[in-house]
Amino acid sequence: MESRRFKEKSLMSTTTTGRIAFKEWAAVCQALQAGRQIAIFRKGGIHEGREGFRVEHDAFWMFPTYEHQSPEGLSDEAADLLEMSQAAKPAAGGWAISLWAEVQSVVELRDESVLPRLSGQHMYASRTLDERFHYRTPGLFVLPVRVYQLPEPIVIPDSPHFAGCRSWVDLPDSIATDGAEPVLSDDEFAEQLHALYAALAPSATA
Repeated sequence: MESRRFKEKSLMSTTTTGRIAFKEWAAVCQALQAGRQIAIFRKGGIHEGREGFRVEHDAFWMFPTYEHQSPEGLSDEAADLLEMSQAAKPAAGGWAISLWAEVQSVVELRDESVLPRLSGQHMYASRTLDERFHYRTPGLFVLPVRVYQLPEPIVIPDSPHFAGCRSWVDLPDSIATDGAEPVLSDDEFAEQLHALYAALAPSATA
């Protein structure tokens, strides 16, 4: 297991703008928004080349997607998140952007035996993480993130540019974080972050 941390900082101390977004299942975005999950688990899409997924940015907008999302891919506790994600989908098409995420550290998980200990730290079905771990070369990236929410979502029009199995997309324009508030208090986030690191093993915090 390898880990690296970013410096203790918050990009939300001042207004920030960004046009980089990270694609994730809409139901998982709902889990992040509700504070029921504070980590992103990623292997990489088929369009990300032979080197696979790389953590290219330490802060970004969450881009909720519906492709490949299914009840079978999520835990039983996530049934309400599927409904919430559908309700949040813009009626006229396009994509609703409302969550700003700041990466706290990057953990490259290589020990499959750790996966069961992560139960309760995410809304995926256990087999979803198993499949991601074993896709191509065994391993998985875990990104603890501090999430902030805009007062109202920004709806952007659909584009072929957003299609495909890729992690990162460029938004048409930069979006400012004005008015964004953390979805968890400092104490709540610290408690969940401690529990996540404990599940990942002591070496993850080195």
